[in-house]
Amino acid sequence: MCDKCSESLQDRIAPSRRSAMLFAASALGLAFAGKAVAKEAKAPPKPQNVLSPDGALKRLVEGNARYVDGVSRRHDFKHEREALAGGQNPFAAVLSCADSRIAPEYAFDSGRGDLFVCRVAGNFAGTETIASMEYAVAVLNTPLILVLGHDSCGAVDATLKALKDNKPPPGHIPSLVDAIAPAAKAAMQQGGEVLDKAIRQNVIDNVAKLKSAAPILNAAVEQGKLKVVGGIYRLTTGTVDLIAQG
Repeated sequence: MCDKCSESLQDRIAPSRRSAMLFAASALGLAFAGKAVAKEAKAPPKPQNVLSPDGALKRLVEGNARYVDGVSRRHDFKHEREALAGGQNPFAAVLSCADSRIAPEYAFDSGRGDLFVCRVAGNFAGTETIASMEYAVAVLNTPLILVLGHDSCGAVDATLKALKDNKPPPGHIPSLVDAIAPAAKAAMQQGGEVLDKAIRQNVIDNVAKLKSAAPILNAAVEQGKLKVVGGIYRLTTGTVDLIAQG
């Protein structure tokens, strides 16, 4: 091969090598940039919500004390909305009764994005509720679940009446009765303040149900990543009495 041909061949090869090197460098740069973006995307929108199960419970208790005393904090909803537009990391999940007098966000003086709340009359854990709590724990890394009952619960009272009269209520309400019936029957056997006992037992039963729900919630409890507790909201004072903390 003549010198001129050799030089021409090298000229054709060199740009190809340079292009390959530039492509590799670009790909490497994009890889590092991708990792940086991914790392940034995983940053929690509310860093103060990254708590241990005990820390989350303590925060709930402190918030309820402020609510009871009437010294709730001023919440900056505008900036909270902005911070939460891209995600959420609630520090607690609450299974509450649908009663209009019970508002967990108020009762625990919490801001937007702090509580993951499921509400159903009688605060019982049906399939959809368990699935929602699994999402809160497995995806949102929520470290605490509170089952929140309350005084004078109409759903529990209706269940007691249906069992006593042996007459199911109309519509789809019997589905509530079926869910609450085990706690109601246990309270009826004990006698005394049957409604109060049934409300308390219903909370205890659903705490146990969530703690043992496989495969997600029970594993999180066993690993110490999740605590499931119960509480009774007092209508006259706003106080939440904690029960079933073991």
